[in-house]
Amino acid sequence: MVVFILYTTFVIVMEKYIEQLLSGWEETYKKGQLTFWLLLAIKDEKRYIDEITDFVKSMSDGTINCEEQSVYRAFRKFYDADMVDFEYKTGFKGPDRKYYFLTEIGKELLDHFIERNILIFYKKELIDLLMPSNTARKNTYKISSNNE
Repeated sequence: MVVFILYTTFVIVMEKYIEQLLSGWEETYKKGQLTFWLLLAIKDEKRYIDEITDFVKSMSDGTINCEEQSVYRAFRKFYDADMVDFEYKTGFKGPDRKYYFLTEIGKELLDHFIERNILIFYKKELIDLLMPSNTARKNTYKISSNNE
């Protein structure tokens, strides 16, 4: 019984430690990915800020949430770098809304980023490595690849 209690305590402590490490890693990862997600949100259509934040939250399965002020700040930087532009459209209620879209520079930049940093994960060898090592979790993922 003592061994069981010690083992259970060890497992709980390890799980908490892993969760703490994972949370820190994810926070850093998410900050680094915000630009990608924001530009991806306007890749194929013009969107206003609420639509952009909804897109990011939805497409990232809720793992990436961005505060409105962070998004506005980012889009000001993107605008100053000629990566995005905007046009005003009449809102349903209240003032006109800014609808953001990628400029040619923004499209080119996003395409290069995807080629260099995202598509690499579609390699068969990497897909296999990305599968969880825990068999129970592994069975919940189904990744299809054209590289097979």
